[in-house]
Amino acid sequence: MEWLNEIQFINSKLGLFHLVCSIIALIFGAIIVLNPKGTKKHKFLGYTYVSSMLGLNFSGLGIYNWGSINLFHLFALISLSTVIMGLYYAITRNKNWFIHHFYWMSWSVIGLYSALWAEIGTRFFPDKYFWWIILILVFLTTFIGYHIINKEARKLLN
Repeated sequence: MEWLNEIQFINSKLGLFHLVCSIIALIFGAIIVLNPKGTKKHKFLGYTYVSSMLGLNFSGLGIYNWGSINLFHLFALISLSTVIMGLYYAITRNKNWFIHHFYWMSWSVIGLYSALWAEIGTRFFPDKYFWWIILILVFLTTFIGYHIINKEARKLLN
């Protein structure tokens, strides 16, 4: 298991902050998905999730493990936009705010778990397999998430 010694999980204080925020977001995102919406508990969990996602995305924009801006920075900006839009609808409560909030935040969680696959891939898989493995796992996560989101949205709309 010498290869395990070659893996560096944390390269800086910013990387540590990014890791902590990601763990908090993964846990709270899952808890939110599995619990009733619109409760005081949901609101508390939601603000914790949003705070951790903001920390995660902004810290991600400052990490340059490959020397320059790359595809992961683009995905951090996309993730940031889903969180901001979900928060926007929850705060403004415009017409149909609840369903918009639900969709944006749900896709935020799908993106978060897709990013987890990418992070695992960069740590554990050789370059020649990385993209295939990540594409398959992200596709499956998105496909399953899409169906769950639409099933739950139908319940919310009825």
